[in-house]
Amino acid sequence: MAQAVNGGGKGMETMDITQVPAEYLRGVPQGQRGSIVERTYEVHNYINALRQFNSNQEISFEEVGREVVKGESITKKCNIYLPPGYNQADEGTKYNVLYLLHGVGGNRYEWLYGSGQADGNFVIANIFDNLIANGEIEPLIVVFPEGRSAHNWEDTGFTSHATNILGFYYFDYELRYDLLPFIEANYNTYADIVDSSPEGIAYNRKHRAIAGLSMGGMQALNLSFGGYRFDSTTYTKTPSKFGNNLAQTIKATGMQDLFAHVGAFSNAPTSSEGQVLGAGIAGAEAATDLLYITCGSGDGIAISSYVDSVTGLAEGAGSKLKAFYQVVIGGGHDFGVWNHGAYNFARLAFAKGYEQAVVILNFD
Repeated sequence: MAQAVNGGGKGMETMDITQVPAEYLRGVPQGQRGSIVERTYEVHNYINALRQFNSNQEISFEEVGREVVKGESITKKCNIYLPPGYNQADEGTKYNVLYLLHGVGGNRYEWLYGSGQADGNFVIANIFDNLIANGEIEPLIVVFPEGRSAHNWEDTGFTSHATNILGFYYFDYELRYDLLPFIEANYNTYADIVDSSPEGIAYNRKHRAIAGLSMGGMQALNLSFGGYRFDSTTYTKTPSKFGNNLAQTIKATGMQDLFAHVGAFSNAPTSSEGQVLGAGIAGAEAATDLLYITCGSGDGIAISSYVDSVTGLAEGAGSKLKAFYQVVIGGGHDFGVWNHGAYNFARLAFAKGYEQAVVILNFD
């Protein structure tokens, strides 16, 4: 356990970052359990087989760094955790939404099956059930998307020049124009993306959070804060600093108008450096309420990218970053670290009756 240091939030409380309690991995009584549902939705914004960007929006070549075409939509799937007692007919009860992104070889099932099951339920669902049952967070909806915005989104392989890999770096458009509108039109959420007024945007973003593991952690950082997109060196004809045949191209436009809370757990090597992410935070109109970045101390895949992404970030972001948690715990590139991240991130983003402090936490 570590106590966060209050860095300027006068009169505010801080929150302990703790290991997931052992009992939170277990199932709650049946009547207190949420449910997992699978939904399909139409996607108009994705990378097609010709590596073009298919979109139903007015988006320029300069913005996306490739040819933009208007073609047919594709159908994708996501899994959704609905909290205990969720009733679609009860439109007066609203919910926060957390989008949890998977890794490079994963899909919408990775968070569910990755850490196994206990008491006839997914462990990640048990964690949310327990947080809600114990009054630590408001009941929330959790969306587990397919993070590849590409025509071949079901391909979980890693081949650097394949379009499914390129699709990871364009997932922000699918979120903005396809997935968020679908979720907020079909579920009782506080946020309503249809309300694009300044007041509506300011309200909506505080009721959404985005986080991910490994490649999904990279997406949460780069796509939220205007980090770099990547493409295969086969097409960029430029060197890869990571030795994985991927080279950075252009910066993403950022999603701070959509999300006030961002988390990255063992963020992948193509994550942008802290100075780039910090500048993106500083340049946004709205402040980031919470940024939570964590990694396992024994993670041979992501510890270097974790260090690169947190170095200089707070200094670059300045007053536009209200709370920044840098958390290194014992562990590798695994669900021991990722469940710890999801548990603490949810507690911080959507705590019940909790006022967020201005903090920087750094411990190992």
